[in-house]
Amino acid sequence: MIRVLVVDDDYHVAHAHALSVARVPGFEVVGEAHTGAEARSLVTSVAPDLLLLDMYLPDFSGLDLVRQVAASGERVPDFLLVTAARDIESVRTAMQLGAFYYLVKPFSFAALREQLEGYRAWAERIDRAPEADQHVVDALYSLRGAPPRRAATTRTLQPTMARVLEIVVAAPAPIGAAEVAEILGASRPTAQRYLAGLVEKQLLELDLTYGTTGRPEHRYLPRRA
Repeated sequence: MIRVLVVDDDYHVAHAHALSVARVPGFEVVGEAHTGAEARSLVTSVAPDLLLLDMYLPDFSGLDLVRQVAASGERVPDFLLVTAARDIESVRTAMQLGAFYYLVKPFSFAALREQLEGYRAWAERIDRAPEADQHVVDALYSLRGAPPRRAATTRTLQPTMARVLEIVVAAPAPIGAAEVAEILGASRPTAQRYLAGLVEKQLLELDLTYGTTGRPEHRYLPRRA
């Protein structure tokens, strides 16, 4: 589970965000903070993986919180800005400090879910990657920020097909139908059928690898933008 700390100066907004996060599979809320100081303390005590972070806090800004954690030498959680700040300098600074994405209030649950799902796929992939060769680096950068086109397309897919797409996106390297079937809990022909459908929809690419027998092995990877 991805552990999320929700930081917003408005109690009602923070609670609403926490409820939204809890609706997305793979995430759990480990705390809510309403000031920078409270958030700073919780970062140390609960060690969240991800901050759902407002820019405007009563004592200091959300970006100042990130700077403080970094200056302390502690591990800086990944963070997703959810803020009413619309000035370009805030966006630029957030990007420079490593924000996964920047959502401008007000936003829909669907928009938040897209970014959380994109973060989950990115986190799963980076955790499983044995090393950062160029293929892995390209895949990680393509996932960062959860491209809306891919997320929106995923919502239109049949649930099992959408899950197959998630499995391939999260894989650290091109993956075969047998491996997908094992993760999915389905037969290999079933996995193969969904993989072929995703290739037809141009959401996956087919990689033919020739082994020692000379016969091509079908493996799949996310389609490059």
